[in-house]
Amino acid sequence: MMQSELRKMIESNTSQFKDKLRIAGIVEESIVDGPGIRLTVFTQGCSHHCPGCHNPQTHDYKGGYEISIDEIVDMVRENPLLDGITLSGGEPFDQAEACSTLARKIKELGLSVVVYTGYELEYLLSEKEYNGLLLEADILIDGRFDVNRRDLTQAFKGSTNQRIIDIRRTRLKGIICTI
Repeated sequence: MMQSELRKMIESNTSQFKDKLRIAGIVEESIVDGPGIRLTVFTQGCSHHCPGCHNPQTHDYKGGYEISIDEIVDMVRENPLLDGITLSGGEPFDQAEACSTLARKIKELGLSVVVYTGYELEYLLSEKEYNGLLLEADILIDGRFDVNRRDLTQAFKGSTNQRIIDIRRTRLKGIICTI
């Protein structure tokens, strides 16, 4: 599928959501999706279709269910043990505007935001529609899962090609800073 066709398909399935997300589910307390205790939101819809994907049920853009951003924020507010949220998938950047809104509200609570993506940071930086979510993220775990490079000893990632990027330091220094 060409990039323009892919964009149209994503837009047609997610554009109606500005104050809502289409998600596959939520894990209210996770210690495996980033540092500390996190509420993890699994977005619905992904065009990457990585062989061996851990969450293949999240690929269908019409699957899952809608949830308001405020409902998720309320869940976070109700749990004083949380260090932040993690946006996983599916592909969070396929719902970048709504995910950015959610991330901003979480940051306003003084909590951190981790985002998983099959895209690489260099590509995300080249597309202005992704800037809002990148600005709100503290940590970005980028790159498609590669079953041939699978390594379960890696913290917070599934294959060795993926990077854990400190987005704040990356912005300050002007070079990609991995953790």
